[in-house]
Amino acid sequence: MSVEQHCPLQKKHSQSDLVSRLKSRRVLGVGVKAADGEFHRSKISQMLGNEFKVAFHEPFGLRFWQFVSALTFSALGLLPLGARLVMDDGGICDSALRLHGGAMISISLILWSAVWTMEKVIIRWTLLSETCYLVVEFLVTLTASADRDVRSRATDVQLMTFGLSALLSLFYYVQVGRKPRMV
Repeated sequence: MSVEQHCPLQKKHSQSDLVSRLKSRRVLGVGVKAADGEFHRSKISQMLGNEFKVAFHEPFGLRFWQFVSALTFSALGLLPLGARLVMDDGGICDSALRLHGGAMISISLILWSAVWTMEKVIIRWTLLSETCYLVVEFLVTLTASADRDVRSRATDVQLMTFGLSALLSLFYYVQVGRKPRMV
């Protein structure tokens, strides 16, 4: 009896075969544009549905602006609360000032939490809330100065600060919400 030689089995290396990889990715749905406009990089990220996008690109100066905003809100919130130690006449104006300081401290806590997060949605919401607060402060200051017919340099500086800060927060809000360009 003669022993017949079989040819050795040859394995197909699908990792090196580009067509096979593209077919498998198409079957898995990886690299296909999703309903939200994002391209899923892997099947795992598609299944988990996490909000942490690989393509999130922070605009230049965003973290610095978040830090400065949180620091400013904290300092301006602590000033009226510390005013009770210096002057305590118990008037209605003092109570309103302390209430305003407490509100600013609350907003600063939200801003501090956004400084350290990577979630795009949280960053956008904090920027939007900061913008809304600054616009309201701008309108209240403008209305109060027009109501009293008092126009001073301090009021102009305050209005300019509120306006520019609101515009900068709005700018970052729009920039964070942009879809990344596909290269």
